[in-house]
Amino acid sequence: MPLHAIADTHLSHFKHKPMDIFGSRWKNHTEQIREKWCAIVSESDTVVIAGDISWAMTLEEAREDFLFLESLPGKKIISKGNHDYWWQTAKKITDFFEQNSISTIELLHNNAYTVEDFVVCGTRGWYSEGASPKGNDYVKLVNREVARLEMSLREGQTIAKGRELLVFLHFPAFFGGFVFRELVDVMHKFDVQRCYYGHIHGIYKIPPVSMFEGIEMHMISSDFLDFTPLKIC
Repeated sequence: MPLHAIADTHLSHFKHKPMDIFGSRWKNHTEQIREKWCAIVSESDTVVIAGDISWAMTLEEAREDFLFLESLPGKKIISKGNHDYWWQTAKKITDFFEQNSISTIELLHNNAYTVEDFVVCGTRGWYSEGASPKGNDYVKLVNREVARLEMSLREGQTIAKGRELLVFLHFPAFFGGFVFRELVDVMHKFDVQRCYYGHIHGIYKIPPVSMFEGIEMHMISSDFLDFTPLKIC
């Protein structure tokens, strides 16, 4: 039962949003996701989708995007990205899934999941201070994301029983000259060895894995992966 990961599916069945304005690699990206996902993911597998699931603004608008994911093989564990404006409370989302017979999608939000020899943990993360959108309380948002990652890893540690803790973020904790120091410190606290992140687009000539302070940082943005979920095990 392999574990896979991808980020930034950017689905838009409700109101079509052509993604090829961001580059030719994005042409027909939804069809690419379906074809390449089905080629490597089986019904017994798990895929973590680390944020920017859908362009929808509400859960109702996101229905067809969730049904698309539901139609794909495997269990899906999804977390929040900066464009997931449809995101509501966990109860509202899980109730919506139940009402729409969506049974293969679960939320990674202040919690953790065991998958084979791993524990899936994570949170959204946030922008660097200079890039943070105006009108946001940067310190408050950083503190909240740090608390959420620690809560997830604490639960992960409780259920690990010898399994490796993996961290999935939407925003990178380390990229180029940027370091999200607080999140990195939390990962050190729980002895995390591998972290997976998305959000970065249009950059393809970089190593898929970078090392920072002993932590493997894996890029899983969908266009970087050519829309093929990355097999972790």
